[in-house]
Amino acid sequence: MLNGMKKHAKTAMLCTLAAGATLSFSSGASAKEVKTQPASYQTVTEIEDWGPAITKVIVDLGRAVPAGSVTAETFKVHVERRDSRLANPFLEKGERKVTKAFVADKNGNPAVGAGKYAVLEMEIGPNVSLSSAMNFDMDTFLNDWVDSEYTITQQKDILTPAGKVSGLVADTFAGGVRELVDDFGTGEATYDDVTLTYADYAPAKDNKKNPLIIWLHGMGEGGTDPTIPISGNKAANFASEEIQSYFDGAYVLAPQTPTFWMDGFTGFGDGTSKYQEALMSLIKDYVAKNPDIDPDRILLGGDSNGGYMTMLMIRDYPEYFAAAFPTCEALDDTLIRDEEIQRMKNLPIWFISAKTDTTVPVNQYVVPTYNRLIEAGAKDVHLSLFDKVIDTSGLYKKEDGTPYEYDGHWSWIYVYNNEVSKTIDGKLTTLMEWLADQSLDK
Repeated sequence: MLNGMKKHAKTAMLCTLAAGATLSFSSGASAKEVKTQPASYQTVTEIEDWGPAITKVIVDLGRAVPAGSVTAETFKVHVERRDSRLANPFLEKGERKVTKAFVADKNGNPAVGAGKYAVLEMEIGPNVSLSSAMNFDMDTFLNDWVDSEYTITQQKDILTPAGKVSGLVADTFAGGVRELVDDFGTGEATYDDVTLTYADYAPAKDNKKNPLIIWLHGMGEGGTDPTIPISGNKAANFASEEIQSYFDGAYVLAPQTPTFWMDGFTGFGDGTSKYQEALMSLIKDYVAKNPDIDPDRILLGGDSNGGYMTMLMIRDYPEYFAAAFPTCEALDDTLIRDEEIQRMKNLPIWFISAKTDTTVPVNQYVVPTYNRLIEAGAKDVHLSLFDKVIDTSGLYKKEDGTPYEYDGHWSWIYVYNNEVSKTIDGKLTTLMEWLADQSLDK
């Protein structure tokens, strides 16, 4: 009897101690502080409709902590943005709003049980400039990557079975990833002293020939860093799983001019380009070096300056391309001769623009050109003329609750998201479905 009472007392004491330990772990009131390695961080950049945004940071905590021990209030995130091209590189600084946080593995995946890293997801949006990974220089009219220097400061203790982690400050940059962009390779090629850089994406080898999508960038994406033409806006999305699925795997080639495609021999946008012959040579060489590209399925598109260049290419090489999709194209209709309309009319073309485009007003550019092609007897030429360019994700709104409205020139957003569609031959057809069906041997 006495032994039984002692056993119950011992058990009760152990339970009390366990409860006390649990209380200490959960409250942190008496937990000892544990040492960690110096903290560092990585950035994750994603290409949004308006351009590249740093959407999250991954903090190396220096030791494993339990899943669920990090919340959106655990850390404060401060950033300072700089553009080294400028005489005064400083752009802005401020606090990023953390919207979600969780313990993760080194790749940023939610941890099971415990993990050594914390993912901090942050607010982004077309007007959240602190998140932007690029800056547009009004003097050069070119985009470039900026330096975003982060300082992540711990605000609340992280409780672990060994004690509490506190006082972490992560201000050492340990690298970053750029989703989709990192799936592209880069290169350059020179023809008659004209050098073009380019980004390219190759699908998985599948023992069949694949189409090639060529995308020509707008004014802001010129230069010598070929990641900018696929990142300044959402052109990297041509390599996304969704877009690739329409083509069962497609090559993507994004050439870059050192200045502007509209650099003409007599002036800006004069109906010529100093880069046209070099561009055609690059395309032909790229096709030759990749024998599994189907030469009957070469698809050409571009926006703004790139739309201008698209028009020059299909004007002068209409037999080479299977289809074209000029977007907010900037070739003035008065520069297109009637005989050139006759040459282009048999090429499948899908024009995209918006009525609110004040940069290249549609009634001066795309609308009269489209009408002339139809009057000339074009059988597979289409025009998607949007009323305006708005956010279709439902995530971003104006103060009155209506969808956020982008600059009317930005109709390329609809292209990258495959939100261009039309009823063709009795069937609602998206732009990507239409492009996937084009071939010179039809």
